[in-house]
Amino acid sequence: MMRLGILTSGGDCPGLNAVIRGAVLRGTIGHDFEFVGFRDGWKGVLDDDVIPLPRPAVRGISGLGGTMLGTSRTNPLRDGGAGPVSQSLRRHGVDGLIAIGGEGTLAAARVLSEQGVNVIGVPKTIDNDLGGTDYTFGFDTAVQTATDAIDRLRTTGESHHRCMIAEVMGRNAGWIALHAGMASGAHAILIPEHRVSLEQTAVWVSSAHERGRAPLVVVAEAFSPAGQEEPYAPRGLDTFGRPRLGGIGIMLEGLLQEMTGIETRATVLGHIQRGGAPTAFDRVLATRLGMAAVGLASAGKWGTMVSLKGTDITDVPLASALGDLKTVPESRFKEAEALFG
Repeated sequence: MMRLGILTSGGDCPGLNAVIRGAVLRGTIGHDFEFVGFRDGWKGVLDDDVIPLPRPAVRGISGLGGTMLGTSRTNPLRDGGAGPVSQSLRRHGVDGLIAIGGEGTLAAARVLSEQGVNVIGVPKTIDNDLGGTDYTFGFDTAVQTATDAIDRLRTTGESHHRCMIAEVMGRNAGWIALHAGMASGAHAILIPEHRVSLEQTAVWVSSAHERGRAPLVVVAEAFSPAGQEEPYAPRGLDTFGRPRLGGIGIMLEGLLQEMTGIETRATVLGHIQRGGAPTAFDRVLATRLGMAAVGLASAGKWGTMVSLKGTDITDVPLASALGDLKTVPESRFKEAEALFG
């Protein structure tokens, strides 16, 4: 009988519980596998923090946000190799590991796989910027959450004849901003892949205002105006040495008000986009990915990642998720830009 471990690592994301449920149900019903969960990501592997995952443990969790296993940003390679991970898996009789996470998690999984650990990756990020898969679960929920919030900002903006700015997440890619901005009818969408000047943004804002509209601007947290090389990061660096993003919306509030003369207010949506129950789309996608991961384990296809291609679930090498980030192409931005102003 095969015994599989499951962990969730990195930032939390709507749909994680649905992956866990899909994997456990597929494994117990279809293959008579046993499952254990490692608490708080790779930290649980290194600290021997393990819980059993029988079928009753995952009952009714697919619609719950967050992760029943907890998460952390622990680096499993902190001691330089796969030794501690391999030893922990042997202690708990685990034959293989399903690692659910984003770029950092999958990068670690790739190294561990190359060093002999049986691991399968499940891609996760609300930013939708991982290569090797068309969509990641959590993205649809984040876009819906952002759209709902922006719709509310629009009504208060129209009541006061103000320009409203909504700052959304997106460290390396503007997918959330693009989709939420288009869905809410934004007059300008600002994303890191396609930098525009403050002057151009002011033109779009003024154009909407002159037509009697309350201008609505959606900006991704990593956006930098043309001429500014680095993203706005007044809070310094995080534990990985990356800029702690957040605040570009507040900066734009003052600048656009000064440039246009229109009263302007900014709202930073922040971590609200990560929380809450996943949408139906994300529940279904996450469940299918969890089931497919167990299928790969059953077939012995270690060192791979489950992936969505069109409407089909397939598998790709872990390395496929770790090449170039999937950013918004110029054609998609130009498509939206035709609606600005």
